[in-house]
Amino acid sequence: MYEFAYHKPSSVADAVKLLSADPEARPVAGGHTLLPALKHRLARPTALVDLSGIAELRGIRREGDKVVVGALARHAEVASSDVVKGAIPALARLAGTIGDVQVRNRGTIGGSVANNDPAADYPAAVLGLGATVVTDRRRIAADDFFTGMFTTALEPGEILVAIEFPVPEKAGYAKMKNPASRYVMTGAFVSRGPQGVRVAINGAGPCVFRQAEMEKALAANWSPDAVANIRQSPDGLNSDIHGSAEYRAHLVTVMAKRAVADAG
Repeated sequence: MYEFAYHKPSSVADAVKLLSADPEARPVAGGHTLLPALKHRLARPTALVDLSGIAELRGIRREGDKVVVGALARHAEVASSDVVKGAIPALARLAGTIGDVQVRNRGTIGGSVANNDPAADYPAAVLGLGATVVTDRRRIAADDFFTGMFTTALEPGEILVAIEFPVPEKAGYAKMKNPASRYVMTGAFVSRGPQGVRVAINGAGPCVFRQAEMEKALAANWSPDAVANIRQSPDGLNSDIHGSAEYRAHLVTVMAKRAVADAG
């Protein structure tokens, strides 16, 4: 570790001012990605802006045909929320499978989505439900938000405030976890509802992506059999000691089938 300034603002406006005044400052929520990066000197911000004291970033509520989840909602809160379980059970189940108990009681949905780790769970739900990411400046559609490995449409100093999830008719999620790290090797989030039929794949590639061929098949026939014979190309997929690109391509089909079954 090394010396850096520490700030704990009480409002989004104050946090934005601190981040705007110092381009090398970084916001921190649960800290599950940033703090290890600091320890390994992979990141060296001049200041940390702790968002945990900002009340307006908390809360989970139903607003008409959508569920609004505050950026500081912890995974355990999403998993146990009666609002989420009643409107989007698949999102609650997804949150309940993230990491372990310690991770779920510390990590936040906003931090996970803003970080956009290829093996994170929430990006699949955001893209798979056609959610809207709300920041201190604007509203960003899920299809425009995730731009690449660990990169998003967020601009420097921009703070993720909340995520608005449309309530679907059906939704399901399935993933193959690395048995040691619990990170997603390949996952699929499927939904049918006001945003149409959507299939989002995480873990397999450098960034979460939609599987258009599966979406078309499920629009015609909502059934695991509809995607059973659709093969994902391994081109551009991740390949490492845990699984080749070809293996992950195979898992796309397997997880999509399971996700549709999970949706019912």
